[in-house]
Amino acid sequence: MISQQNERQTSHGRLYILGGFLLVVLALYIGVLYNTQVVHGAEYLEQSVRTITLKETVEASRGIITDRSGVAMVSNRQTYNLTFDASLLGEEDNENACVLRLIQLCKEKGLSWEDNLPISKTAPWAYSLDAAGDTQKSRLVSVLRDLKLVSADITSSAVTEKMLSSAGLTADVLMATLREKFEIPADWSDTDARNVLGVLYELQVRELNNTTAYIMVEDIDSATVALLNDGDYAGAKVVSASARQYETTYAAHILGTVGQIYAEDKAQYVEKGYDLNSLVGKSGVEAAFEDYLRGTNGTRVVSTNSDGKITSELYSKEPQPGDTVELTIDLNLQKAVEDSLASTVSTMTAKDGITRGAGAAVVQVGTGEILALASYPTYDPATYNSDYQALSADPAKPIFNRATQGTYAPGSTFKPCTAIAGLEEGVISTSTTIRDTGKWYYPGAATGDYFYCWNHSGHGLLNVSQAITNSCNYFFGQVGYMLGLDKLNSYASAFGLGQHTGIEIGDSAGTLATEEAGQDLAPWAAFGQANYLATPLQLSNYIATLVSGGEHYPAHLLKEVKSYDNSQVVYVEPGDPENNMNISSNNLNAVKLGMHNLTTTGSLSSYFKSCVVEAGAKTGTAQVSSQKVNNGVFVCFAPYDDPQVALAIVIEKGGSGSALASTAVNILNAYFTADQIGTAVLSENQLLS
Repeated sequence: MISQQNERQTSHGRLYILGGFLLVVLALYIGVLYNTQVVHGAEYLEQSVRTITLKETVEASRGIITDRSGVAMVSNRQTYNLTFDASLLGEEDNENACVLRLIQLCKEKGLSWEDNLPISKTAPWAYSLDAAGDTQKSRLVSVLRDLKLVSADITSSAVTEKMLSSAGLTADVLMATLREKFEIPADWSDTDARNVLGVLYELQVRELNNTTAYIMVEDIDSATVALLNDGDYAGAKVVSASARQYETTYAAHILGTVGQIYAEDKAQYVEKGYDLNSLVGKSGVEAAFEDYLRGTNGTRVVSTNSDGKITSELYSKEPQPGDTVELTIDLNLQKAVEDSLASTVSTMTAKDGITRGAGAAVVQVGTGEILALASYPTYDPATYNSDYQALSADPAKPIFNRATQGTYAPGSTFKPCTAIAGLEEGVISTSTTIRDTGKWYYPGAATGDYFYCWNHSGHGLLNVSQAITNSCNYFFGQVGYMLGLDKLNSYASAFGLGQHTGIEIGDSAGTLATEEAGQDLAPWAAFGQANYLATPLQLSNYIATLVSGGEHYPAHLLKEVKSYDNSQVVYVEPGDPENNMNISSNNLNAVKLGMHNLTTTGSLSSYFKSCVVEAGAKTGTAQVSSQKVNNGVFVCFAPYDDPQVALAIVIEKGGSGSALASTAVNILNAYFTADQIGTAVLSENQLLS
């Protein structure tokens, strides 16, 4: 009995101990809960609310552009951009004051920030719309519509300073409206108000277009990055980015430019999955191969605390750089061509004071690959944006690509085309001779239509090879008469004249000769004196087609595309001919011989004595003004026995085509000397810098 009672007492004691322990735990729990919810509740709630987790796009770097040997022409460098995002502001932060503080920092650091509000930076206020582009006008219209200051159906093309002012919306009125909308304090100076409104305007444009954070300043230095990362500038954020790094000052017209997406192009880029802050190709290779060069953006999850400092970062999708685009360009040859053009034109201008431009193209025979493409004057692609206003105003037109867009009368460089047409059509043979008396009369013409050969005393009896060497107008005029313009044009077209070459960056198609009903311009067209127009690239590709036996390849800049890490080939240019004229070897050799003799025993022999390979050439001139200042035109190919390259040069107001011969020799020597010396053998997938 006593034993059972003791057991009950022991059991009750244990229960009391367990109950006491539970009471202590409960008390502690209540204490912690009270401390969390009551004592520090507001603080913890604020921290919870103020902790921000955001997904942000991580820009992928653009692909590298190289020459045919893997030498980098355009690459990337790591940069940092200052962005402003109002969503990062706290309840106690005043957006206007935060923007003004950032602007003051930019001023201290000498930084220029993005501000496209088309109103003068200082009072008295005035629009700057007349000099604005379509993108700026489109952005202004979107803001004016939002403010209900213009009708919803107004277009950016209709917006002018005069139109807005006549409708009562002067620059003063718009500034007052913006100050009211964005609650700019009345005691702020006009300068501070205008600067802040410029940033708020940019933010408003992006909000209306559903775009991402405003990139305020690009490419900031490390000292500024350190200041901003301290978290003392609310709304500011430093993001990593990449900028194009030009590894050469050459090939500016080929490489092209990148820039922000224009407002009018927004829809097409959004459809392709672009972030609207992305840089895209605007011209040249950058635009032509945009689909290869653009990378695939990544996604990063970023958490920040109440002070705006980043507490964690996590990639949910890694960015993938764009592909490597390998061009057909030989960078060393490109340098030689540009330098030779510059030297020749500078020497000419120093003698006569005439401002002139020039263009040249070197095409590989049998492939259509463009080895060099030069336009003079040129510019530095690295400073294009900062130099744009000066470049645009320069009367020498350095931005204009004369090699692909400049169209010039081919002059006597057209004669080989006429020769092939006459020979292939059978109106003459390689043994046919025509006597040049110095003055050719149109057969049976009552009006006495005629023209003189440049040698008014005549060349006497000539075959086709001799006619090419002596550039006999009489001979080719007679052949043109026998052919007729339609037949002549059909051969010119087969050689690629009068049509686009296929170059990916775009070009002018030039023109074929035309005549009105009842006219017969074929005799004049046959030696290049009708209304034929061609680009230097067309002329080079025409000669490449001719000496290949008639295989006409589209001219192209793309050789192949590789993945960013060079692990796989993405694309290879197929290199198929567009058409094949199948010129008989006998006829071809006769024409080539005439061009070869011009460089060995003819008028160009003194220039070509220093050429490291035997070549064939043809000169041409074309009158361009009443003052008889002629364009100089020159075409050639080399080596003579086994043509590998064709070259065309045009110098505006350059006089006789023979004046260009020394330039051509310099270019050929640069190519074939380097070719003979050889270059280092590269292993597969290797890049040179």
